[in-house]
Amino acid sequence: MTHRDLDRLRRNVTRCCFALLAPLVLFGNVHAVESEPTVSFINDVVPVLTKSGCNTGVCHAKAGGGQNGFQLSLFGFEPQEDYDHLVLEGRGRRLFPTDPERSLLLVKAVGEVPHGGGVRLAPKSEGYATLRRWIAQGAPNSTGAEPTLTSIEVLPGHETVAAGSQQQLKSIAHYSDGSSRDVTELAVYECNDRAMAEVSETGLVRTESIPGKVAVMVRYQGQVAVFNGSIPLGAPVPQLPESRNFIDDFVFGNLKTLGIPPSPVCDDATFIRRVSLDIAGRLPTDEESRAFLANEAADKRDQLIDDLLQSPDYADYFANKWTSLLKNRRDGASDITSNFAFHAWIRDSLLANTPYDQLARELLAATGTIIANPPVAWYKRVKQPQEQIEDVAQLFLGVRMQCAQCHHHPFERWSQDDYYGLAAFFSQVGRKPTDTRGEDLIFHKRGIAGSKNIKTGLTVRPAALGDDVGEIPADEDPRLRLANWMSRPENPFFAKALVNRYWKHFFARGLIEPEDDIRDTNPPTNPELLAALEENFLSSGFDLKQLVRTITQSNAYQLSATPNEHNLADRQNYSRFYPRRMQAEVMLDSIDQFTGATTSFANLPAGTRAIALPDNSYNRASPFLKVFGRPESSSVCECERVQSASLAQSLHLLNAADIKGKLATANGRADRLSKADASDTEKITELYLAAFARPPREEELQIALDYLAQPSVDADGKPIDAKVAARNNYQDLVWALINTKEFLFNH
Repeated sequence: MTHRDLDRLRRNVTRCCFALLAPLVLFGNVHAVESEPTVSFINDVVPVLTKSGCNTGVCHAKAGGGQNGFQLSLFGFEPQEDYDHLVLEGRGRRLFPTDPERSLLLVKAVGEVPHGGGVRLAPKSEGYATLRRWIAQGAPNSTGAEPTLTSIEVLPGHETVAAGSQQQLKSIAHYSDGSSRDVTELAVYECNDRAMAEVSETGLVRTESIPGKVAVMVRYQGQVAVFNGSIPLGAPVPQLPESRNFIDDFVFGNLKTLGIPPSPVCDDATFIRRVSLDIAGRLPTDEESRAFLANEAADKRDQLIDDLLQSPDYADYFANKWTSLLKNRRDGASDITSNFAFHAWIRDSLLANTPYDQLARELLAATGTIIANPPVAWYKRVKQPQEQIEDVAQLFLGVRMQCAQCHHHPFERWSQDDYYGLAAFFSQVGRKPTDTRGEDLIFHKRGIAGSKNIKTGLTVRPAALGDDVGEIPADEDPRLRLANWMSRPENPFFAKALVNRYWKHFFARGLIEPEDDIRDTNPPTNPELLAALEENFLSSGFDLKQLVRTITQSNAYQLSATPNEHNLADRQNYSRFYPRRMQAEVMLDSIDQFTGATTSFANLPAGTRAIALPDNSYNRASPFLKVFGRPESSSVCECERVQSASLAQSLHLLNAADIKGKLATANGRADRLSKADASDTEKITELYLAAFARPPREEELQIALDYLAQPSVDADGKPIDAKVAARNNYQDLVWALINTKEFLFNH
């Protein structure tokens, strides 16, 4: 007899013992039988274990065997398995029906014996009493006749809660027999922004002073509900900027409701710099800034937006964004061909304004070789169906499916079958080696598509999230059916995920945050605006340039970054522009443009900008890109890009050799200005226009003039040659401007 057979025998014997013991326990306490209903394991016991945190991923539901030999399913999603582990495993040593208080389950939970998880229950709590009654009744299993939970409701569902006040939530469970039950004490509560509000274990919400929208997720036995709270600031909003499109209607309407007065619309200098960085990934030249500031046309901002969208800089910048998210990563020399071909395909598609749904279709259903059809390069990097569906779901649908591979998604409705139903769309992708080393021919294998659920062992047919795509014949590529489903107007994910991602690009924060975690339990801060953006994108035929144009033409985008006395604390309602540090590539290009230097990259033409680099391999040769957080293209998450400041970054800008070299570039800006015949005032004005798209203020001009007028001496106090001194002084001015926050941030 094997160890597995022996363990199975022990479990069967234990099950029989409990089956015999339960009637005896109940018979010995006739009063209890008459006065107390039988405790349901699935409806009564599992919620107590969940509320106590026993079945979380850091405790007994930890992957790979639970904790200290005792395993439960995550959040009780598999109650029958939990029953077997709790009651039958270890010869039933965890329960003692004849003396329930001495059961290992209870003495550990209350801390009477050492427990790694600490005290989880109070001896006089309702949860403790429930477990005790269940053990005393002989630990009955679910009979199958109990009503099943169908939904959970939180009351109130929506409420305006003043800053610094409280709101008690009530959780109601609804069952298949029409009954309902107050589960406020047993539900689990989690706030999506703890800086805005805290929620207690019993559902008491306490708001802070930050205005906006906050959500509390309420979870009970695999069902979830959401409380949406509005925290108003309540300040007077006497006047709003002009509404230029529907974006302004929803943003300014929300600000008026919350009582958050917005900052005014920014000036022309701020706008040209901001929109050039956001659309083209570069600073405007000093010539462009002069012309724009001098232009008196009423529609000059709209015209500038159109010019930037038609420029190759737009395609370079957004190709840099998409190739990183699509993992255009170089791991070896054999990747060069696919890296360059894939990057060129993305860039050319963006330049030609290929509709977004078509771009996704060409990628997902790609077949052939990389040379003939560059989108197949994605399948070189993302090879397994599981990885393919996880990337597609997160990037194109804004849904994180990773959890559902092993268990029901803890915060969503997605199950393992949903996960493997998506994976089945990629199950018929075939590969054949080609004459090019490291490259495969991608093709569709004839056959019925399906993916095996690793838990049940059953084959799951292709199925979209919450939708049916019908039977797929053996000769039809399932990926085409997936692409068709994604681009349907009624698809609740595809267009919404894209507009939310682009909104974050321009506003520094998504309407749903994180931008790739769209779920009912993570609601948008302005749902009406998100729905309008989605509808506008669909009606445009998935036009990416039109989406960018609509966003940047709005006065909501064009607000000043300078806060007023009321909106400094606002972090999610877009009452002002939220400044953000330039991305690594943009910053390097901006420094090159400002200093008149260039950065050389291997295997690329001279003058290639950092935002036009085709893959991640150039990070290793550029200390600047590495220090400032250019991503390695190993994830579909925007979070791989490092945007936070560090001491290493400050030191690099202050005294790194490459920065010093750019300042001293022959015929660079400092060298050229030191030799020019123009006045110092004109030269300083050029510097400020090139760096900030504005002329210097009077105080700034005077400080710079005073610095240039100082006598230049060496370390020994001896005068320096006038030409050398002028060059050094202008290098110092350029260096000083580079190190200002106004230069390093888009604002």
